[in-house]
This record gives sequence, C-alpha cells and structure tokens, in this order.
Amino acid sequence: MQPEFWQRRWQNNQIGFHAATTNAYLQQYWPQLNVPAGAQVLVPLCGKSLDLLWLAGQGLRVLGVELVEKAVQDFFREQALEPEVREHGAFRIYQAGDLQLWCGDIFALTAQDVRDCHALYDRAALIAFPPAMREAYGQHLTRVLPSGCQGLLVSLDYDQSQMEGPPFSVPDEEVQALLADWQPQLLHVENGLEAEENWKFLQRGLRRMDERIYRLKR
Repeated sequence: MQPEFWQRRWQNNQIGFHAATTNAYLQQYWPQLNVPAGAQVLVPLCGKSLDLLWLAGQGLRVLGVELVEKAVQDFFREQALEPEVREHGAFRIYQAGDLQLWCGDIFALTAQDVRDCHALYDRAALIAFPPAMREAYGQHLTRVLPSGCQGLLVSLDYDQSQMEGPPFSVPDEEVQALLADWQPQLLHVENGLEAEENWKFLQRGLRRMDERIYRLKR
C-alpha cells in the first residue's frame, strides 16, 4: 500500500481498524511471554491503539511506529498526554514517559534504533501489507530486531476472493514461511465473525474469518 492510502484513510476518519478497547488476545496471551518489566517492546503500525497504554501499564517501555502523524497526534491528545517531540533520522519521535511513538516508515528502522527491543507485538502490521510487502516486512523484522526477541502476532485467515484487503488474509502456511526465523507457535484460533465489533466484515461479504494468535521467538 502506498503511504497516501493510509494518509487518506486517517484524514477521512476511515479507521474501522482502530479498536475502541484493549485487544483481548494481548491481555490473555502476553503474560505467557514472561517479558520482564523495563524491557522495550516494538509495536509496528501502531496507529493510536489502546494496546500501547496496556503494554506501558505492564511496566514495559513502548516503541510504536506509525506512518501517519495525525494518528500519533490523536493518540497523545486523546490520552491527555503532553509529549516531547524530537527528530531522529527519518523519524519524528513523540515521547511521554515510557511511551515513544516514532512517526515514519517502518522500513526506515535500523538495527541500532531497535537494539533495546526484546519484544514485539503485531496486531495490525502483517495483515495491513499486500503479499509483496509482507515478505519485505518479515525480512526487515528479522534483520533489525536482536536475537532472542520474542513476540505476539495476531493474524487473519479468510477467503481473499470474498473481500479486498486491508486487512489482508495471511493464512498459517504463509505466517510460517514469512516468519520462519521466529518459529511461529500457534496459540489460539477464534472465529472472528462471532465478535460483535467485526460485523463490518460480514457486510463486506465474508463467510469465514479465523483470528490466529501466535507466539514468536527469534
């Protein structure tokens, strides 16, 4: 997807992907990772997700990356936080306490930028990319994140012919191939169409949508 696509979505408030509550899978399965307090966690394509606050509430240092500056500004405004803003390479960094949101292209992140990230949380990044970009994204994560990094991934699996992405369908075999170096371990599969907040996918023509939750370890 081109940057203009996401800029337009945020500008027009077409952000049905934004959840109004903290992700239930994050709350249920993150504790299994045993990430120590004080560790830094990378959250790619974070938007203005409330998951950022939940992770910070677990005593973690959060490094979110978001392309659209409006999303970053909305996050701090809606949470009544006054961030410090600074420039760093290709990014503009908004920071309040242990919450850092880096505004810029995820592919511009370097290994030096994320050298302290020992955890990864991906609820909306992998499924936001079309196939060619998903492969580049998986390779990029493997290249820049340190060995020993572990994480939690939420993916979707549905008949792509029934609905255009994003969010895109990324079935299990593709997750296993794209993130082979991360040894994806399937923790849970849920019928996503049973969730009240996913009525919009039924309207878009889906007849089946599995939500798959994976534990990752590099």
